[in-house]
Amino acid sequence: MLCRVAAAAALATVAALLLCSGGTHAQQEDGAVSHLCLGCICEAVSGCNSTLTCTGDVCGLFRITWAYWADSGKPVIARDSPDADGAYVRCVTDNYCAARAVQGYMAKFAKDCNGDGAINCDDYAAIHRLGGYGCNGNVDAAYANRYNACRNTVSSLGPI
Repeated sequence: MLCRVAAAAALATVAALLLCSGGTHAQQEDGAVSHLCLGCICEAVSGCNSTLTCTGDVCGLFRITWAYWADSGKPVIARDSPDADGAYVRCVTDNYCAARAVQGYMAKFAKDCNGDGAINCDDYAAIHRLGGYGCNGNVDAAYANRYNACRNTVSSLGPI
């Protein structure tokens, strides 16, 4: 039952991201993190709880730190400036801007973390959790279990 609820939350987030970006999971730019992958990272890290604000040094449904946001290229919401006070929090607590931050971070740090010869969502999930320079390590079991359950559920929808 919990897996079905988690999958429904991930799919709802994916649907919201698709509506905001005007695309489908099949319309990815080369090297971009798929919308399905973003949904599973979101599910793994926060249960895709779009009501999350900041707790300690992490904010939003992707639980992004200021350093992660800065490394991602400091994306901002419309009519905002990356140098404005509060731009970081406004972005990472906005689902679409936060997803762009994840995309930017992955564009910068993409690599084959697990040594399987491909850069895919498994690598992006490790990069998101462990950072751009530490993705060869092991993610915590709770994160890995939530990510794998989501990945297994949504893999029938398309490439993740």
